[in-house]
Amino acid sequence: MAKGDKINFSTPSGFPEFLPSEKRLELYLLDIIRRVFESYGFTPIETPAVERLEVLQAKGNQGDNIIYGIDPILPPNRQAERDKSGETGSEARALKFDQTVPLAAYIARHLNELTFPFARYQMDVVFRGERAKDGRFRQFRQCDIDVVARRELSLLYDAQMPAIITEIFEAINIGDFLIRINNRKVLTGFFKSVGIAEDKIKSCIVIVDNLEKIGENKVKKDLENEGILAEQAQNIIEFIKIDGSVDEILDKLKHLAENLSETEQLSLGVTELETVIAGVRNLGVAENRFCIDLSIARGLDYYTGTVYETTLLGHEALGSICSGGRYEELVGVFLGEKMPGVGISIGLTRLISRLLKAGILSTLAATPAQVMVVNMQDDLMPTYLKVSQHLRQAGINVITNFDKRPLGKQFQLADKQGIQFCVIIGSEEAAAQKSSLKDLKTGEQVEVLLVDLAEEVKRRLG
Repeated sequence: MAKGDKINFSTPSGFPEFLPSEKRLELYLLDIIRRVFESYGFTPIETPAVERLEVLQAKGNQGDNIIYGIDPILPPNRQAERDKSGETGSEARALKFDQTVPLAAYIARHLNELTFPFARYQMDVVFRGERAKDGRFRQFRQCDIDVVARRELSLLYDAQMPAIITEIFEAINIGDFLIRINNRKVLTGFFKSVGIAEDKIKSCIVIVDNLEKIGENKVKKDLENEGILAEQAQNIIEFIKIDGSVDEILDKLKHLAENLSETEQLSLGVTELETVIAGVRNLGVAENRFCIDLSIARGLDYYTGTVYETTLLGHEALGSICSGGRYEELVGVFLGEKMPGVGISIGLTRLISRLLKAGILSTLAATPAQVMVVNMQDDLMPTYLKVSQHLRQAGINVITNFDKRPLGKQFQLADKQGIQFCVIIGSEEAAAQKSSLKDLKTGEQVEVLLVDLAEEVKRRLG
C-alpha cells in the first residue's frame, strides 16, 4: 500500500457487525433460547467453522451457497506448502453453511463417545455465499436443536419441537405466531398416487416449497415445465390448498388415502402426522399455535418426514422464523447405518434484523450497568470503589466513573448509556456514611444510608 492511501475499513458485504445495544439483545435472546433447549435435556456441542468440502456436499446439499477454497488455512503465497504436503482435491475445505450436516459428521466422528438418542443444541455462526441484501447475510448465527437415534426414533421427539418453539417465542413475546406442520411422506405419497414419476418427485417438492414466494399460477407453470401433466399439476395445487381445522384436514387426508391408488406412503405419512399432532396436544401446546399446512415442503433433500415452518401472524412477509424437520439418512451417509433425526433451526441474526426493522423488538440499553457511581472529587475514590463493590456483591451491575467532570455531564453520560440510577457521594455524605440516589428516569433524588443503598436500588429496580 502506497503511503497516504486510505484503508477501506468498512465491513465486508453480508457480514454483520453489532453495536453494544444490538449485541446485548442477541445475548438476551440466546439466553432465553438456551434455557428452553436445556429444559428439554438438550446438551451443547461445538463443531468447526471449516469442514471438508465433500462433507458439506454430502446428500446433495447446497453447493451453490458454499463459501470455499482449496485450502483456506494457507494464504495464496503459501499454497506451495499445501502442494508439498500431498493434499489432493478431496482435501478441499469450506465454511459450514448450516449446523445439520456438520452434526452428522460430528456424530460419525464421535459415535462411540455419545449416548443415543443424542439430543444436542448449537448456537453458532454459519456462512453462505449468497447475494447479501436486506435481512440476508453471508455470516449469521443459527440456534439449532436435533435429536439423533440409532435405527429408530420416536415420533414424540417430532412432537416436542412445536412445544419448544412455542415456549421460546412466547418467552420472547413477539406476538402471535403459527407453527405450520406437514409430513414429506404425505406429499410424496400423494404425488405417487396421482402418477408423478419417482424421478420427478424431488423437483416437485422444491417447486411446491416456493408457493408463498412465487404464487399458485407460477407453481403450476413450473410443474408443467418439469414435465408434469396439466391435470396432475392441478391436482397438486388442489391438494396443497386443503384447509380446515387440524382434525378436518386429517380426516380429508384419510379419505384420500382410502380412495386413491398406490397410497401406502400417503397412509404412512398421515399416520405419522396424526401421531405428532396428538403428541403436540399432550404437551399442552395451544390449538391456536399450530396447524397442518400441506404446502410446507422444506426444499432440502434430506428431509423425509415431519417438517415445520413458523410464521409471525400479521408479519407473514418476514418468512419462516423457525423451521426444520425429520431426516432418516443424513447421518447414514457417513456411517452406512440408519440413524434417524429430527431438528429445528432459528436463524437468529436474520430474525433479529427483521424484528427490529418491523418494530416488534427493540434493542437493549448500550450497557448492562444499572448504576453509575459518579465522581464528585478524586480524593473520595476509595469510597467510590468500596461502594461500587458493595453494590456488585449484592447483584447490581455498576459503572464507577473514574474521571472527574461536571455532575451534569456525568448524568448525561449515564443517561446516554441507559443507566437508570446515579449514586452521588460528596464530602458531607461520605462523612455521614450516606449517599444521594438519583433516578434519571423520574428525576427523583433521595438520601440513602450507604448500608441500605443496595436494598434501595434493588427495590427501585423492581
